[in-house]
Amino acid sequence: MRAPPKKRGRKIAPPAIAARLNARVRLEAQADGSIAACFDGYSAGLGKFSAKAIDRAHDLRAGLPFDRFAPGGRNADEEIHLLVRRLARRGLLEYRLGDRSGKKDLLVIEPQLADYWPQASKLGASDTIVLSRFAYLRRRGNEMILESPRAGASFKICDATLAGAIATLAAPQKISRLRRQAGFPGLELLGLLVDSKILFRIDDGDGRRASEGDENLVLWDFHDLLFHTHSTEGRQANPLGGLYPYVDRIAPPPAVRPHWPGNAIDLNPFSAEAAETISPFTKLVRERHSTREFDDQQPVTLAELAKFLDSTARVQSHWSSKLDFDGSGPEIDYTIRPYPGAGSAYELELYLAVANCEGLERGFYHYDADRHALAPIGAGEQELQLLFQGAEYAMDVAAPPQILITVAARFSRISWKYSGIAYSLILKDVGVLIEMLYLTATEMGLGGCAIGTSNIDLFAKMTGIDFHIEGPVGQFALGRAAKPA
Repeated sequence: MRAPPKKRGRKIAPPAIAARLNARVRLEAQADGSIAACFDGYSAGLGKFSAKAIDRAHDLRAGLPFDRFAPGGRNADEEIHLLVRRLARRGLLEYRLGDRSGKKDLLVIEPQLADYWPQASKLGASDTIVLSRFAYLRRRGNEMILESPRAGASFKICDATLAGAIATLAAPQKISRLRRQAGFPGLELLGLLVDSKILFRIDDGDGRRASEGDENLVLWDFHDLLFHTHSTEGRQANPLGGLYPYVDRIAPPPAVRPHWPGNAIDLNPFSAEAAETISPFTKLVRERHSTREFDDQQPVTLAELAKFLDSTARVQSHWSSKLDFDGSGPEIDYTIRPYPGAGSAYELELYLAVANCEGLERGFYHYDADRHALAPIGAGEQELQLLFQGAEYAMDVAAPPQILITVAARFSRISWKYSGIAYSLILKDVGVLIEMLYLTATEMGLGGCAIGTSNIDLFAKMTGIDFHIEGPVGQFALGRAAKPA
């Protein structure tokens, strides 16, 4: 007698990636067939769509699987694909990986870049993958978040078993071996994490763990790269700036520290005597102030700009020295510039966005401190305008500065020597340079204002340089101050 045939188990559908509206966003259909996205008191028009597409757009609240609006399909599919892309560009979507019903999420993908679009890298059985050394898990409220400063998105882990499976990838694992293990997270998820640089492929024994396929990453410490991306705009979606986040929880700290107890030594009599012979430098320091509004009828001139750059950042001389005193180490090149720099590295570079300068065309330039020259960079007008808009917003003014100086750092120049403190040294150097820019502008009768934020992703697009190789660490507005009303 033949044994009865084995019953095949019901095939479980693989998890699907779906686009879903951010919780704070709602779609409103207008009588003319147009759709608007409403969020935080704002409204953004998304265009006109057919009645069928408008009806299907409601599915974005729960999540619409990608394969239900693939381009090249029916007309409604094409329309939904267009709608989803427009929402994505505005940062109004998140993406879920889970069952097709939308009832169970394995994880939720939260974009950190405005143009992020989830894609899964293809993985074969012979591929070996490992966690990036920049990846980390953290608690956010009652949620577990998987992140990396290199990733274009954060991943909210909704299934606790996934966290354990991801943790096993601290050591390199072959896909063929992973698939045999209990709790295998699935190729779709692993492909998403590879595409986001949270995981990366390696060859057995290739020794590229430290570089992760990019030798410029070898010089970055984990905490430095994380701080760089999370204290600037462009590669994170968290709000930042003067938001007063604790106004309802903590009283404003006093401007002056409470006095220490004990008998203080009064210095005023000595300062009164010194005030009679105040030096020109002290007078200049006291006159320094921030200028946010500029006189566009009398813009700064190219001659003034040349003097300003010559006084603040020009290379004055070159010298070199062996790393080891016995002469066996490599020879290192150094420069001398007007301001002090950590280890004489002088890793800072100046990029000028020019809106209004007599004798100089509107555009984006790099200041070549060695040749004392301006090199034009072919940035697009739209990107230039976004740079100016960011400065206007930061200074709370209605017009751009005449010249916006972006202070960028060549990170490897200083991290090649310093470990653990490299980024903190860069920020100290920025502070010194900003004060130099302020004092020089004051001495020349010009106005200046330091700006606290910068968009590292926008700078990367304008220069074509990856954000971890060279990127903004400060900004300074320069021009001729507008006369008080």
